[in-house]
Order: sequence, then C-alpha cells, then structure tokens
Amino acid sequence: MKRIRTLFLAVAACLVCVIAHAQWQWIDKDGRKVFSDRAPPPSIPAKSILKQPNESAPTVAVQPAPNPGAAIAAAVSGAATNEPGAGPEAPKLGTVDKELADKKKLADTAVAAKAKAEEERVAKAKVDNCERAKSSKALMESGVRVSQTDSKGERMILDDSGRAAEIKRAQTVIDASCR
Repeated sequence: MKRIRTLFLAVAACLVCVIAHAQWQWIDKDGRKVFSDRAPPPSIPAKSILKQPNESAPTVAVQPAPNPGAAIAAAVSGAATNEPGAGPEAPKLGTVDKELADKKKLADTAVAAKAKAEEERVAKAKVDNCERAKSSKALMESGVRVSQTDSKGERMILDDSGRAAEIKRAQTVIDASCR
C-alpha cells in the first residue's frame, strides 16, 4: 500500500512540475514582462512573445475573434451563479491597472513640469544676459574711462582697440540672447 501511495505522489509531483512549466511569457505594450498560464491577447505581436509552453521558439497563438455577446452572457451567467472568479471582483483581462496608470500620469506630469521649469530658467538667463550685454555696450560706447584687471591682477585702462573688442563681444551676446 505504501508503494502505491509513494508512486502516486511521485507521479503527481511530476505532473505539477510539468503544469508549472507550461507558462507563457511576453512583453506587453508598456514594455513589462508578463508571465501567464494563458496565451497572450491577440493584440500582442509575435515578436513580443518570448516563451510558449512546450516550445522553445516564440510563435503566435491563434485565438478566435472575441464575441461581445458571448462575453456579456458569460459575465451575467457567472454573476448569477456566484461562481468564483466570475463576479464583479474578478480581475478583468486586458484592462490597464488604474493605480499604474495614475502613477504613469503623475510621472509624466512631473517630467513636463521639470522641462517647463528648465525652459523658464533658460529664458530668464537669456533675458539677464541680454540686459547685462546692453548695459556693457552702453558703457563702452559712452566714452567714460573703463578699467579692467588683467591676469596678473593689475588694473589697466582700456584703449580704443580694447573698447572696440568689448563692444563687439557685447554685440555678439546681444545678438544671441536678445530675441
């Protein structure tokens, strides 16, 4: 009797391993890897199916076209008979997780806000550069003596060629920043 029971348990364990190994694996439209004991929906392209039961190479599973009337009838009959997995609390296949969609929308909003803040920072810097360049150019064109500090730390008064070079540099900044 013990031998029969042991043999039965060994066969049952082997079948469980084979059933557990019969898994589908594919990448969904959001780029997530999905594992299931059921075939992927028809909307998944063949190149996205990574693993199929009893086969090593990915192939396309052929499924019949969905019949909306049959799906509604099955949902109503399942709800009426109180079958497990058929009620309103049963997960709906092919729907997007609301929490995941909310998180994605929040992340997209944060990325958009960050990009907008960066654009505003760059625009503010351009306006500041424009004002400084205009002020510098006006000072150089005014004829007032202007001094600068050289690389040794010594103060030197700009001559006409230095003043012209500074006016040209300021005009380049104005052309680039003041639009």
